[in-house]
Amino acid sequence: MRNALVLLILHTIASSNFSFGHGQTTFNVLDYGAAGDGERDDSKAFLEAWNASCSTYASEGTTTLVIPAEKTFLLQPTTFSGSCNSGNGIRVEIMGKIVAPKNPDEWKECVESWLSFGNLSNLIINGTGEINGQGSPWWSNITTQVNALHFFNCSNLRLSGVTHVDSPKAHISINRSNNVTVSDIHILAPHDSPNTDGIDISVSTYVNIHDSKIATGDDCIAINNGSSFINITNIACGPGHGISVGSLGVNRSYQTAEQINVRNCSFNGTQNGARLKTWQGGSGYARKITFENITLTDAKHPIIIDQHYCNGKHDCPNSTQAVQVSDVTYSNIQGTSSSMEAIVFNCTQIPGCTNIVMKQINITSAIAYQNISASCINANGTCSTTVPQVSCLKTNETMSFNLYT
Repeated sequence: MRNALVLLILHTIASSNFSFGHGQTTFNVLDYGAAGDGERDDSKAFLEAWNASCSTYASEGTTTLVIPAEKTFLLQPTTFSGSCNSGNGIRVEIMGKIVAPKNPDEWKECVESWLSFGNLSNLIINGTGEINGQGSPWWSNITTQVNALHFFNCSNLRLSGVTHVDSPKAHISINRSNNVTVSDIHILAPHDSPNTDGIDISVSTYVNIHDSKIATGDDCIAINNGSSFINITNIACGPGHGISVGSLGVNRSYQTAEQINVRNCSFNGTQNGARLKTWQGGSGYARKITFENITLTDAKHPIIIDQHYCNGKHDCPNSTQAVQVSDVTYSNIQGTSSSMEAIVFNCTQIPGCTNIVMKQINITSAIAYQNISASCINANGTCSTTVPQVSCLKTNETMSFNLYT
């Protein structure tokens, strides 16, 4: 009888939601009925585990929601929302695999995002697991695509470690959030998968993305309207469409982006490298943008500003109005271009692209003995030690000559 009582007590402790040490409280989705077989819908169990962790106060440390390893969890569109009573925030530890329904007609809701986290402070999502959007059936009909992982109205957000695969649309969307860090993640989708951006940022400030690998069918990172103080460091991009500021000014709207720094990044086999794109007829500004210490390998358009951007789905008449592009610096960019035009500045007549600074640029052809060039329309600024030469920017030699005449 005594042995049976001891075993009962030990079993109760082992199965308890409470883990001792650092005041942390842990909730495992398996304890709330998740099957983890990749076939049965585990959405209800995930929400119940989330609600329990969200409503539990941890005096020290964080409340932790565990998605255990060696399991595959099928989720329908699900929103994990706050605010929470967890004190120091919630940690979502993804060790297993989370998958979306295999086909669009199996989705129970018509939504813009598959997994959403909103109205939260101090949210941490980490682990060695995988989020798989099983997006290939969506790619043939781009008008109905949905984002895989969406964050809105979050502060002090940390996302690391998790692998993100085959989103129907953007893999990670960050909107109306501040103080965000994304690090040590891997995003993977085929080069021909449409609109599968790695990370989209909009109406957000103080976002830091670093030490990650992104291979997609669209922008590795897209920095959109309302974004400021964005730092991107040590990103390996390829395949994909590069790291883009914009597009801005769609449908003649007023949109802005500023204080953006992209450093120590590589572009391998990408359609673009450092890109800035705005729609004709828009207004606002894109300014104080730096691309520094960039390595290129067979990038088709290594450096490009396109103020006549049009993706083919919009009526894009010529317009004299445009988003103002200014204070853009390119520094220490080295490598190869797979096209003959390595640098393209295609700016509108008014206001044009102003205060463009280029220094220590050395881009050569990926094809032996092929010359490359730069195209420059309505851009002004300065360049030094730049190959290929950019005709409409003043060189150091021109500036020195003008100074003494």
